[in-house]
Amino acid sequence: MIRAIRAFFAVVAVAVLASCGGGDSLQPSKTYQGPPITQIVVKKADRKMYLVSGKEVVKSYKIDLGNQPFGHKQFEGDGRTPEGLYFIDRFNPRSRYHLSVGISYPSAQDVANAAARGQRPGGDIFIHGLGPEGRALNRPDWTAGCIAVTDQEIEEIFTMLRPGVPIFIYP
Repeated sequence: MIRAIRAFFAVVAVAVLASCGGGDSLQPSKTYQGPPITQIVVKKADRKMYLVSGKEVVKSYKIDLGNQPFGHKQFEGDGRTPEGLYFIDRFNPRSRYHLSVGISYPSAQDVANAAARGQRPGGDIFIHGLGPEGRALNRPDWTAGCIAVTDQEIEEIFTMLRPGVPIFIYP
């Protein structure tokens, strides 16, 4: 009987200690309970991003863009944020910009357009937080072509999106 009690307390102690463990602190701890996000709309000129469910805007965010915010991304290193229809295709809980959500740039057309100019299209376009770099720069339109929000906002966005959600990026 004493062995059973000791075993029981040992199991409980292990469970309590495991729950206190230093899990991945970059992993968002909240879950989203609202309506499913069916699309993202970005209006570059207004510096706004909208998360939409059906026809209803669920959340809107002020955004920063690439350091050359006007026009469609043409090639790697041009500092522009792409325009057009893309999709959410990956999630990075270990981003140097706190958290990040990948955008499916470049499309086949983007690759062809860049190749016609003798350039590479670039890639790694994300919606991301500020991280240390964004906080240090403390100026608008500071990214290399990504869409930036605050660290707190990307934590929320990270939980709201799923792979395959379309993102419409307008001038």
